Amino acid sequence: MNGYELSRNWFDFCFLNPDRIKPTHTALYFFIIEHCNRLGWKEKFGLPTTMAKEAIGIHSYNTYINTLNDLVEFGFVKMIQKSKNQYSSNIVALSNFDKAHDKALDKALIKHVTKQSESTIQSISSINKQRTINNKQGKKFIPPTINDVKTYCLERKNSVDAVKFINHYQSNGWMVGKNKMKDWKAAVRTWEGNSYSKPQTTSNPTYEKL
Repeated sequence: MNGYELSRNWFDFCFLNPDRIKPTHTALYFFIIEHCNRLGWKEKFGLPTTMAKEAIGIHSYNTYINTLNDLVEFGFVKMIQKSKNQYSSNIVALSNFDKAHDKALDKALIKHVTKQSESTIQSISSINKQRTINNKQGKKFIPPTINDVKTYCLERKNSVDAVKFINHYQSNGWMVGKNKMKDWKAAVRTWEGNSYSKPQTTSNPTYEKL
């Protein structure tokens, strides 16, 4: 019997008897296991009352002795020799306890893990549905720069003023909402035929000969 088996048996018992177990029972039992381990797993050993109380934070002797007696009654600790007073040691031994033959805790843990796994699968499924990518999204609109417009105009060998073109469409909110240009090159071609895009010429006034 090792420390792991002792702890498993203890928690099997706790799971089957939740109405009988208190935190002080677990604390004292595990301190007894630790103390026995430090003594080299002696078959029987002294359990100093003061040391045990300090280790698990119990201040009342009555609480301590009642907790120890409960562990004896549960079958986890054997009382070899009782102490004469609260300042001396009880001689005790660890029992090879294994009353939880049906391993109720193991069954409960397996059941819990199964339910948790099913829940996790459902959660992942839901997340996958939310992450469906919409491939129908349109191309991201990237407005042209002045250099883009100048280069395109040189290719077409026209005299469109790129700065004036950019300023015109910016002033009309070309980068906001529905006013975005779907095809700025088409807008440049349209701009070529607009009279307001062409430089205005002023004719010299004619004077009648006197």
